[in-house]
Amino acid sequence: MSRASDLAHSMIKEKILSGELAGGAPVTEASLSKLCGISRTPVREALRKLEAELLVIRTDTNRTMIAHWSHDDVIESFELRALLEGRAAYRAAARISDADIERLRVANRRICQAIDKPSVDTDAFLDANHEFHTIFHRAAGSRHIASLLNGLIERPVISRTVHQYSREELRRSYDDHEQIIGSLARGDSIMAETLLRSHIMRAYHAFVESRPDLSQVQEIEREQ
Repeated sequence: MSRASDLAHSMIKEKILSGELAGGAPVTEASLSKLCGISRTPVREALRKLEAELLVIRTDTNRTMIAHWSHDDVIESFELRALLEGRAAYRAAARISDADIERLRVANRRICQAIDKPSVDTDAFLDANHEFHTIFHRAAGSRHIASLLNGLIERPVISRTVHQYSREELRRSYDDHEQIIGSLARGDSIMAETLLRSHIMRAYHAFVESRPDLSQVQEIEREQ
């Protein structure tokens, strides 16, 4: 992709992940070109990449829409992330360096600082949280796991979960991280994997509880 296409891709993706471009919304090359201030050719190339990333879909009538997430999609995304991040943590526990352990601690301190501000600094939390997870993904030493996780973490339903958290839930996330760091520092692969999976699925439950439509679907499924 050209630099212009990369820029278009980055701008459109940010608008999708932030929710500015909502799931199910129809888009055209012309509308996105105007929105981003970029010509249509780079936008066309960006849309192809976004389609491959499952962030946009093309209908049978060749219309382009922002991907909409069903209840099953939500479950699948979190379950896959729990599985893959758990495996990454398992591998990282046997490989992670002391320097990376310290980087994890620094990232988690930044998370704590973001939470403790008078008004939670969500952007700072997200940046530090992304750094935290990236550190042990890299320490796992598997480019395949890292590549798969990158696609999952950037899906809208997961990237916006933090906005559904209360301050108390954010602090629980910080506490989870502290336990994860401890297990990695000890080289306890099984505990690291268990803690990571629990951490991700707690995020899933927080997301579902914040969405009445998904909570209702979950209750119906329990009754069947």
